[in-house]
Amino acid sequence: MFTLKVSGMTCGGCINAVTRAVQAQDPQAQVKADLATQVVSLETSLSAERAAELIADAGFPVSE
Repeated sequence: MFTLKVSGMTCGGCINAVTRAVQAQDPQAQVKADLATQVVSLETSLSAERAAELIADAGFPVSE
């Protein structure tokens, strides 16, 4: 499990978009997002770099 700082999430729709982006590559991925802290926790077979890339491609910038 790892966490990513994801900017721009403001609602449940944003969380769904982030979840869909990751699960498109790993359908078994567990994604939990906290809108208040802008942190996404992931349990996935994807690397952190790949997950960050997928989330960024969905329109949500990922920072260190």
